[in-house]
Amino acid sequence: MGVLEQTISDRYALYLGDCMDVMPAYPDGSIHLSIYSPPFAGLYQYSSSERDLSNSRSYPEFLEHYGYVVAEIARLTMPGRITAVHCMDIPKSNSGRGDALLDFPGDIIRLHEQQGFGYAGRYSVWKEPLTVRNRTLMKSLAHRTIVDDSSRCGVASADYLLVFRRHGDTAVPISHPVGLTEYAGERQPPAELLRYRGWEGKQTENRYSHWIWRQYASAFWDDVRLDRVLPYREARDEEDEKHVHPLQLDVIDRCLVLWSNPGERVLTPFMGVGSEVYSAVRAGRYGIGAELKPSYYRQAVKNVTFATEQVATDTLFGLNETPAS
Repeated sequence: MGVLEQTISDRYALYLGDCMDVMPAYPDGSIHLSIYSPPFAGLYQYSSSERDLSNSRSYPEFLEHYGYVVAEIARLTMPGRITAVHCMDIPKSNSGRGDALLDFPGDIIRLHEQQGFGYAGRYSVWKEPLTVRNRTLMKSLAHRTIVDDSSRCGVASADYLLVFRRHGDTAVPISHPVGLTEYAGERQPPAELLRYRGWEGKQTENRYSHWIWRQYASAFWDDVRLDRVLPYREARDEEDEKHVHPLQLDVIDRCLVLWSNPGERVLTPFMGVGSEVYSAVRAGRYGIGAELKPSYYRQAVKNVTFATEQVATDTLFGLNETPAS
């Protein structure tokens, strides 16, 4: 297939094509951080392409082909650095009855451990049950199920962010000399802590940064703004599922500040409408994304171009504090 189209600047590189045609062009150890959502193993169908992992004939076949992607990410990732994978438990059938689930996160963990990553942790991103019911139409999440037979009740499963660290020691630490200065989430920092923002004294006294760190270090992220996502509706076409939804920017912004420095390269092999590259550009990183589907790629170009314009405007007016700084 090769790369059908590309848009490259001094802030990002976007490719229309299979990520397995894009990633081999980059040298070993050239990526500081990767963030992405893989196709959810047949839960959604994103395109009719035979190269699309969502069109695998079986779950074992999906894992086999996804394993090649993980191996390539392992080759690209610098020692000691992070890849963060957004995923969820997936139903074994699409009946909506919630009869049984596949441990998709567990299989992702095993794939990464086979390729030289250490499993470093799991964040749970809370989802409101009624919203999940309305979006997925799962019968097991309907209130009527409680009334008729609550043994059939389901769970509005959290999204998971799985964190893996490449074996070895990082050559360049990810430092925050004045602590964390911006919070990506719905919760508001206590007003009495605002005077510590950007504290240049002893960081043991930086109560503002310490408050943010406590939220980020929690394994349960319950204030991610679920509607803070990039425009994606224009990218839909007749092949799309109605509930396809991009990754929340709060999740991406947290990853960027925790696991990358300004100017470093951030990769997403399943770019979609460009959320990870958009946030990387806004945060002063260099974003690299590959997308197989033309309509998603075109929307990603629009979104990332807008991010570049925002950075230029912020710089012009001295508002160059980024959401992930």
